[in-house]
Amino acid sequence: MNRVLSMLQRPFVRRSLAAVSAVLVFTACQPQASTASSSGVAQAATPSDVAAARTPAVQGRMMLPDFASLVQQHGPAVVNISTKGKRVSLRGRGMAPDDPMFEFFRRFGLPGMPGAPGGQDPRGGPPSSQDNGEDGPSMRQPGGEGSGFIVAADGVVLTNAHVVKDADEITVKLTDRREFKAKLVGLDEATDVAVLRIEAKGLPSVRLGDPKKLRPGEWVFAIGSPFGFENSVTAGIVSSTGRGLGGQESRFVNFIQTDVAVNPGNSGGPLFNLDGEVVGINSQIYSRSGGYMGISFAIPIDLATDIQRQLVANGRVSRGRIGVAIGEVNSDIAEGFGLDRPRGALVNSVEPGGPAAKAGLREGDIILAANGRLIERSEELPAVIGLIRPGTEAPLEVWRDRTTKRLSVRIGELDPPAPMVADAGKSAAPANAADRLGLVVRELTAEERARRAADDAASAGMLLVERAQGAAGESGIQRGDLILGVNGKRTRSLKEFRDAVAQAGKVVALLVQRGDQQVFIPVRPG
Repeated sequence: MNRVLSMLQRPFVRRSLAAVSAVLVFTACQPQASTASSSGVAQAATPSDVAAARTPAVQGRMMLPDFASLVQQHGPAVVNISTKGKRVSLRGRGMAPDDPMFEFFRRFGLPGMPGAPGGQDPRGGPPSSQDNGEDGPSMRQPGGEGSGFIVAADGVVLTNAHVVKDADEITVKLTDRREFKAKLVGLDEATDVAVLRIEAKGLPSVRLGDPKKLRPGEWVFAIGSPFGFENSVTAGIVSSTGRGLGGQESRFVNFIQTDVAVNPGNSGGPLFNLDGEVVGINSQIYSRSGGYMGISFAIPIDLATDIQRQLVANGRVSRGRIGVAIGEVNSDIAEGFGLDRPRGALVNSVEPGGPAAKAGLREGDIILAANGRLIERSEELPAVIGLIRPGTEAPLEVWRDRTTKRLSVRIGELDPPAPMVADAGKSAAPANAADRLGLVVRELTAEERARRAADDAASAGMLLVERAQGAAGESGIQRGDLILGVNGKRTRSLKEFRDAVAQAGKVVALLVQRGDQQVFIPVRPG
């Protein structure tokens, strides 16, 4: 016994016994570490046991978005849009020698060009004796492809304005490969939104979400036709919201910035959230190569649906204005004005007699909020004001003399551009245009009339040419011309002008004022 005790006192033996005891205790603490049958024979692990052990990994994977189910459910409401351009004459008339395509047509000897049958002088002189005296050969301008989505089961489709602008024919293709000729209901270039309609019923349509609830880092995905590959799906996250891009062409949109892959052909397609709701229209990319480089921009769907409503109801988009010129608030300006941090829009100048001036806004004020919307960056203000209906009283929060003041401004109306809408029973055409002439005209605004009335009382009610193409363009009518009359009769309104053109014969003689000169220009409608 003494010998056993002396062995237990040896360090090596004591360490060995301690290790064995620890193993026994650890094993005993593991529930069902080994299972045995009633006969005492150990059982092997079953497949279900192995699967149970891997369950946490499976659950971790299932927490990722199920894009496949979302696409299967909402993808059928996404459409492919293809367009055909208008036909243009190949004759030298209407194609200047410095036109990039002039040399191409001349080199290949296409009809209607110098040196070819039916050709003419590059300066637009009379055709050669080989000309048959008819309109001659023509070619169709290049069309394009884009995407869109159905917002109403009776055939209302939203897309980008640049996808369908100047198209002579628009085709909408569904995922089931059915194709429809589409009518352009209207488009708004300032926001790049267009509304189409196809003759169909019971179509799949998307659900619309609230882009104001989007947060940076949130999953989103796009469906469209990049490079013509229909129904392609790409996914990413929201990079930023309320992104102003600056520039006149984007000043009325605060974009959703994402890293979703968007390429040519995706334009006009929907941006979805994980609830399967459309929150934006994919519109632009930031690129130095012309292709996707990790940054894309979408038009918020609430803005797009507001544009849709106005185009359908009024044929044009009405925007608010307050009459100020604004600038950025950087850290130096914020410090100089005693503002806690850079935010808001600095008022550089106030239009005399404009809505802002009447409301008491001054140079040096910093607009911090408009109509309840906080203004973080100066480029956000035009979009916020533009969405307010003209004539509405809107609250402004401004920073002045190192304190916050509240003002109320009655929103004025921004001079509307010539809207593009479809005439009943016709293809895409300007609503306020004489289609026979190829003119887009509008009535002068009250302010424009007042300015002109001071110089010439007879000028009140004149019509301004916004665009001249087709027969009018070939006859010499130019953008900015003022139309005073038709075939010897003065026209003081858009209705009088339309009626006069409709009653005219084969030649429409327009009395045009250009600068301080007045001249009759005969136009032979096509």
